[in-house]
Amino acid sequence: MALTSSDKKAVTDEVHRLIHIAEQFFNCRFPLPDVSFRRSGKNAGTAFLQQNRVNFNPVLLAENKDAFFAEVIAHEVSHLLTWQKFGKVKPHGNEWQAIMREVFNCEPSTTHNFDLSGLKIRTFPYQCSCQTINLSVRRHNKVLKGMQYRCTRCGEMLTSNIQA
Repeated sequence: MALTSSDKKAVTDEVHRLIHIAEQFFNCRFPLPDVSFRRSGKNAGTAFLQQNRVNFNPVLLAENKDAFFAEVIAHEVSHLLTWQKFGKVKPHGNEWQAIMREVFNCEPSTTHNFDLSGLKIRTFPYQCSCQTINLSVRRHNKVLKGMQYRCTRCGEMLTSNIQA
């Protein structure tokens, strides 16, 4: 499922609408952010605070439009507003949560649970005594350079059967 130009326009319009709501709530002006649509790993969206830009994953957006309009767009815009209003604070801290709840009337969730199969992300299986964990290419490459990861469930070091 591809993202259309009308989908991109609808997202950009929603970003601008949310900024306008925040301006009314805080009784001040906020600069309109740039909006981009690039794949960003498993992230549904990313806020680039100092660039005043939000990016949305076009694959996840195309597959989860309702959830993006209900949560993801407000989530990322809230990061920008938090930065502009409060400066450097915890990414999902009290200030961000308050903007999500009070300004946008959204439940402040820090993660999504979208089906990621459409992203076709390459992973590498690693094993511990209790499960198989698929590591990203980035983490796999770090293992090849000496990094070690532990299972968060059993605490054992993860190992791979892949020959380097």
